[in-house]
Amino acid sequence: MSRFLYETSISYKGYLIIPFLLARMGGQMIYSYALLAEEGYKNDLHKAINPSEICSNNLKEMIKIAQQHINEQEKSSDLEKNDYFEERYTYQNNLIIIHQEYQKCFYDHYPPNELRNIAAPTLFLDANDCMNWIQQKLSRHQVKWA
Repeated sequence: MSRFLYETSISYKGYLIIPFLLARMGGQMIYSYALLAEEGYKNDLHKAINPSEICSNNLKEMIKIAQQHINEQEKSSDLEKNDYFEERYTYQNNLIIIHQEYQKCFYDHYPPNELRNIAAPTLFLDANDCMNWIQQKLSRHQVKWA
């Protein structure tokens, strides 16, 4: 598996669909996907790798397959009201998800090749302070990959 293609991720019904290049066969690229769930570990699909067990040689088609699987598994659409993954960024192939709650800002940080949140337990006043801090750490290669 190559790195997760965070820059092509799609937020959909409380999930973040994250495509990745699974393999190259006969000059064609075969894509798969992973999911992050807004509910985190309370959701069985959190960090699931291709739960539909279907791959595609088309990135857009892979997203549609993931959406269809989510629709089939969907229990409630309450999570659609607030998009947990709305404020997400890629920086040096890392996924950064910014959260703002009660005048405090924090973040989730996923490295390019792994669905493991490596964010530092740090609070910020706003999203700009948070992103600037993350960019400084990544630019200096001071992020600890524990």
